[in-house]
Amino acid sequence: MPSTLETTRREWEDGNRRLEAAASDRQRYERLLAELELVLDELRKRVGQTYTLGELAAAYGEADRWVQEELAEREPGAGWPARLTIVQDAAFHRYSRGALDYRP
Repeated sequence: MPSTLETTRREWEDGNRRLEAAASDRQRYERLLAELELVLDELRKRVGQTYTLGELAAAYGEADRWVQEELAEREPGAGWPARLTIVQDAAFHRYSRGALDYRP
């Protein structure tokens, strides 16, 4: 049975795949990337530069609230609530690569 961390990492990978699958729709992809950058900036503030996958997963557990607040506050593009999960998961996937214990 997979661990909670493995399941969480699969969610992150799936979000990143869905983000990349949107590349054929340039306008949508650019909105997703702008929102992704907002979430990555906030992750840097909340998690810092030195972290483990476990610490990142703990931040993910609370991310629904602050990602929604961040996107709503900055309003990067119409329809952001529908893109929230993709952006959130893709951001955590990309940020996970910097974890001290990251393994592909």
